[in-house]
Amino acid sequence: MEAVEPEIVRTMPLHAITEMYGEPGLRVRLEVEAQRLPERDRPVVAEALALADELHGDDRRTREPYLNHLLRSAIRVLAYYRVEDVDVVVATLLHDSVEDHAPELAGRAAGSGEPTGRDIADGLAVLAARFGPRVADLVAAVTNPLPEEGIDRHEQYREHVAQSLAANPWARVVKASDFTDNGVGLIYTLPERQAKLARKYRPVLPVLRELIDRADTPLADEVKRHIRDQLDLARLRFDAILSG
Repeated sequence: MEAVEPEIVRTMPLHAITEMYGEPGLRVRLEVEAQRLPERDRPVVAEALALADELHGDDRRTREPYLNHLLRSAIRVLAYYRVEDVDVVVATLLHDSVEDHAPELAGRAAGSGEPTGRDIADGLAVLAARFGPRVADLVAAVTNPLPEEGIDRHEQYREHVAQSLAANPWARVVKASDFTDNGVGLIYTLPERQAKLARKYRPVLPVLRELIDRADTPLADEVKRHIRDQLDLARLRFDAILSG
């Protein structure tokens, strides 16, 4: 692979970095963007990335390592949302840690199927102990609830986004970056998965847009406009996929 030049990847779109340099390029871009943070906070980001490595290192996201999604999401928060709050960056790197790896996070062997309520609670407690209760609260707010019998999973997901993020403005920032990576980036996933995911994500768009537009969402107006533009692009892609 070509050597990664920090000044080159600084100017590249995130999916272009992914295509050209893969995970190493995204890691370099995160290091570049982490320079925005106070020096005392940069080791915390490195620690969070090391934990994400430990938990997700063997995970795949169709065509790429799962870590790419986490890296792009954290970079987006720093570079495009201009957030300099280390707790938010750390929570973005670890936003899927409890949902996907609660038993391992809590020091237990991975089980089969969905994690238990105890797994989730213990995983969040580990995050609170290592990174502080605010990081754990942010991760909890974007962690999908356990499935309930008789309730459609997509409907449950939409309701969770609306209810959980209404009470946590900073968690909206984490979710916006995660959703943008999933939604705008849906064209990069395998064709056989696109329609299923578009049906899941499409109804969430107006919910997330309304939450981002709220006065208490802690982002500059131009950042909110950027997010709205990205959500509009995601909608166009969902509609194209579902009309095909």
